[in-house]
Amino acid sequence: MSGLWNSIVGGSEKEVSWNELSTFYLDTSRKYFSVSEIDKEESPIVFSEDHNISFNETGLGLSYTPLNFVTLFHIDTRRAEIRMPSGHIDQPVIEDNRDGTVSIKYDPREEGVHELYVKYNGEHVQGSPYKFHVDSIASGYVTAYGPGLISGVSGEPSQFTISTKGAGSGGLTMAVEGPSKAEITCHDNKDGTVSVSYLPTAPGEYKVSVRFGDRHIKGSPFTAKVTGEGRKRNQISVGSCSEVTLPGKISDNDIRSLNASIQAPSGLEEPCFLKRLPSGNIGISFTPREVGQHVVSVKKMGVHIKNSPFNILVLEQEVGDAKKVKVSGTGLKEGKTHSENSFSVDTRNAGYGGLSVSIEGPSKAEIQCADSKDGILSIIYKPTEPGYYIVNLKFADHHVEGSPFTVKVTGEGSNRQREKIQRHRDSAPLTEVGTNCKLTFKMPGITSFDLAATVTSPGGVSEDAEVQEVEDGLYAVHFVPKELGVHTVSVKYREIHIPGSPFQFTVGPLRDSGAHLVKAGGAGLERGEAGRVNEFNVWTREAGAGQLAISLEGPSKAEIDFKDRKDGSCDVSYKVDEPGEYRIGLKFNEQHIPDSPFKVYISPAMGDAHLLEVAQFPDSAQVDKPTQFYIRLNGAKGSLDARVISPLGKTDDCFIQNIDGDQYSIRFMPHENGVHNINVKFNGVHIPASPLRIKVGKDDADPAAVHAHGPGLGTVKTGAKTDLIIDTCNAGVGILAVTVDGPSRVAMDCTEVEEGYKVRYTPLSPGFYYMSIKYNGHHIVGSPFKVEAIGENLAEIGAQETSSVTVETVQKVSKSAQKLGPVLPLFKSDASKVTSKGMGLKKAYLNKHNQFTVHAGDAGNNILYVGIYGPKGPCDEVQLKHKGKNNYECWYVVRDRGEYIVIVKWGEEHIPGSPYKVEV
Repeated sequence: MSGLWNSIVGGSEKEVSWNELSTFYLDTSRKYFSVSEIDKEESPIVFSEDHNISFNETGLGLSYTPLNFVTLFHIDTRRAEIRMPSGHIDQPVIEDNRDGTVSIKYDPREEGVHELYVKYNGEHVQGSPYKFHVDSIASGYVTAYGPGLISGVSGEPSQFTISTKGAGSGGLTMAVEGPSKAEITCHDNKDGTVSVSYLPTAPGEYKVSVRFGDRHIKGSPFTAKVTGEGRKRNQISVGSCSEVTLPGKISDNDIRSLNASIQAPSGLEEPCFLKRLPSGNIGISFTPREVGQHVVSVKKMGVHIKNSPFNILVLEQEVGDAKKVKVSGTGLKEGKTHSENSFSVDTRNAGYGGLSVSIEGPSKAEIQCADSKDGILSIIYKPTEPGYYIVNLKFADHHVEGSPFTVKVTGEGSNRQREKIQRHRDSAPLTEVGTNCKLTFKMPGITSFDLAATVTSPGGVSEDAEVQEVEDGLYAVHFVPKELGVHTVSVKYREIHIPGSPFQFTVGPLRDSGAHLVKAGGAGLERGEAGRVNEFNVWTREAGAGQLAISLEGPSKAEIDFKDRKDGSCDVSYKVDEPGEYRIGLKFNEQHIPDSPFKVYISPAMGDAHLLEVAQFPDSAQVDKPTQFYIRLNGAKGSLDARVISPLGKTDDCFIQNIDGDQYSIRFMPHENGVHNINVKFNGVHIPASPLRIKVGKDDADPAAVHAHGPGLGTVKTGAKTDLIIDTCNAGVGILAVTVDGPSRVAMDCTEVEEGYKVRYTPLSPGFYYMSIKYNGHHIVGSPFKVEAIGENLAEIGAQETSSVTVETVQKVSKSAQKLGPVLPLFKSDASKVTSKGMGLKKAYLNKHNQFTVHAGDAGNNILYVGIYGPKGPCDEVQLKHKGKNNYECWYVVRDRGEYIVIVKWGEEHIPGSPYKVEV
């Protein structure tokens, strides 16, 4: 192929590497593409500013230099193919360069988008398939070419060239649209070409638009695949709300059952916060967005309180205006790693509004905010890796002038190593009613006697499930469902939910799919030990088919292994050599799963710590009462340390006392109900089984019993208040935490209602929001929920933003639960298919067995009810016997003459012919 191009173009070949660029020709066109690691971060779309350049006609022609395509790795199993626009498959030429690389050459025969498939040992290499466009354009047209139109690397400039030779005069316009703001720089080469460079700071797909004379040039908009590691993000928010006192007194007890909303003149309605002022009056706080008369509605259990609604006048100077915010400081232009970089934000003349600061880049920069006495905020951030960072500054949900800022951070990095593997996950086999269903998990070092599982059907019926040990450390929960739909599987170890529990398990077709339905849990996501294999589970069953990517970043390179259990779950293990803090990222179809990335502290090799044993560890403890257990050193030499962490995250030291030689007692006094973690370390290393978990007090909080429903979990509209109910009946007392991540912050509140809690929120930007609902730190079933907001954009799009609300719940009991007796199963049956026969349904005799039979074999499952009533009340004796397969035999004895009524019901419904009249 190279000789052919030399004869056509008359130039010499120039060889470049895979990571630079590659060219394909058809007539007088060229296209570039590249390969790199994919690690796309889900982000909002950001538009760059258009760049306009005017050109005069030039008479210069076109010239080209052909390029070879060179890979930077061995392909042991050489396989590459190209899918043409027509759908036909073509084979490129693969040449071994005998230096660890191969060249791929192709002579295109069709116009349009082609796909190049490159495989390594039967699997696609990262980035494959690669798309490239083949075109045929005569001289005199505006063309664009260069690697920046096809690919790029996050944090590095992407470049391309635009040629207007022979195209005449006109205006040239460029724009870049993608996951991050990309600053564009242009240089007129004065020869009919323009060199263009843009800086993408996040991985993902970017649309590069090039217009000439207000019309897209051929191939525009171009799609550039920007690869590289996903950005790390940190965010802080500083509130600045208007507070208004309303008439009327209120008690502390009443404030929990009140909710308030404010409606602006335009119709925008948002929840606002209520509090009891020292005077006893009601105080509300809100962010004013418009000038004019606002209406505040305060309700109790859905009914307006006295004097509600209230009218409030918002003046012009009170409305938050991002344009009036002043920012200054070198920290918005450049920064240094491992140093404090700062800038100032002055909101004194900008009205009321919340300030949010987010910083995204190669590392998660620590952010601090200091409020000086003169009302100017000082923002300090400390990155640990060099590169380009994006600083988003929003006031009242709008970017301040210049935001988002691109900051170049220089200096030494932390030399963190990163390893990543990617595996395809197939859809789990479909389950049906009556089939044996299985959920597996790995939990080494325990016995099945301490495990218990329950399954709750969509109808609310809970049944115990069987837990079996499949192999050493691998357990399976077995159950046979009686209904279609989403079931809740709770798995507990010593009465405490295991990581990941409660699980969602759909019987029948899946109703949804995606990364938000993937779960991960296990000791390897909480802690680990250097030099040893650490493990955790990943459950993808509910998410459907897709690509699971597992990355590990930290002080040393990790060895990652993956074992597919072929049931929608898998076992992941990793091994690192150096202790320290590691970051485990789990992505499904290039989106982070809930709670990813996970921070894991890897302790040094256990050493003598493995000799220590725990003795007389209590099953439970009481609030404000001392509790103790014992540690045996068994000859180990060193220092012992123990700390207890409460459910709210408060850490206290334990009292350690030497009892006798190698035996120590550890005492602590819990002050809260709930599950406490006790970290026991020897020479700074966790001992086996640490952290120990203990239930304190009457901890009956059960996330498996919490359910959410309402319009706020479906499709919602921007600018419109929506709500959902979180049903905590029979779930005990706990901490309810609701977090919403999406393209904008949401005004949100949570109030108590009869069946639990009502959460109200108002989204301001269209797009997808993810609502996480946790009870005592555990996701409820279905969480996080994916919510789509549609409508007009009322806030500027920037980085993903987070809003949250947390409440301590009170005991709630449903009316049905107050009734005595167990809950009946939800049967599926048809009483019309039940048949009966026998003389006992027509005529009866005194003091004799009068008999009839009932056949319900074709009527499904239910309970058979038989009742007989005569002139003086019920008959003396009735007996019912099940003969198998829902066939029953019934006989009865009567003592009085007269007319009797025989009632036969299959569940709540009469069978055909019932009630029967029988003469005695």
